[in-house]
Amino acid sequence: MKKYVILIPIYNDRNSLTKLIENINLEVKRLESEISIVIVNDASSQQIVDNYQYTENINSIEVINMKENRGHARCIASGLKYIFEKKEFDYVIPMDGDGEDRPEEIKNFIQLADQSKDQTIVGERVKRSETLFFKLCYQAHKILTSAFTGQSIKFGNFTCLSKLTVEKMLNEKATWNSFSGSLKKVEKNLLSMPSMRGTRYFGPSKMSFINLLKHSLSIISVFRKTVLIRSTLFIVFYILLIKSNASIITSLPLVLLLVMIYSISNLALRENLDELSKSLDNIHDIDTIK
Repeated sequence: MKKYVILIPIYNDRNSLTKLIENINLEVKRLESEISIVIVNDASSQQIVDNYQYTENINSIEVINMKENRGHARCIASGLKYIFEKKEFDYVIPMDGDGEDRPEEIKNFIQLADQSKDQTIVGERVKRSETLFFKLCYQAHKILTSAFTGQSIKFGNFTCLSKLTVEKMLNEKATWNSFSGSLKKVEKNLLSMPSMRGTRYFGPSKMSFINLLKHSLSIISVFRKTVLIRSTLFIVFYILLIKSNASIITSLPLVLLLVMIYSISNLALRENLDELSKSLDNIHDIDTIK
């Protein structure tokens, strides 16, 4: 029987977490697998642990309470580190705690993993439930990432990571800054399955335009060598194109590109393998719920 650990990063979203755990319990009812949950509480300012009434199909539930808030990507990275060092597992399934990663799809991951040879599986997003504005911004994010890196990244955190992939990611400094960028870097042979983005259980999305832009640039920064080559080629050809008609307006694309490169360089400084290896030092305490 394979062992799956569901990794949930959370910050101040108690009601959503409670509903998510109840839905996970319902969805894994008939699976012939051992299911555990590790929740990483990113130093929430409110109590996030609840009295979970329906957990009979879940083997164990742990809440890792962090001392300092370090952000979503680092929260996931710390969870991977904890699971790799402290838990027995075959696969890790990271998922958001707000309902947008649908627990109904966990069984699809597990069924595909049972058929594969220890390959990592990603949930390729085929439909989203956000506003039209956010959908347009997300399309822009994908185009921007592809243009700068040559990589097509159509997945987020909702994946099914083999133990070998988790080990690779923990030896890659980019994991400390970008989950999906790091995964794409360390694994070239990813299986994919269609995944529909769900609706948040409670409240508005925390992913603003600025956060999405930062998310996009963090992914791009993982492939900065490719970015530098492509940007240099673009600058050379663009200068040759406009040299006879140079003006403030025609120079704007160059200015924007240089600002983009500067931002990517700053985000790349967030990658830190030493901080990742010491991330468990940020644990305040652990609540064993089950």
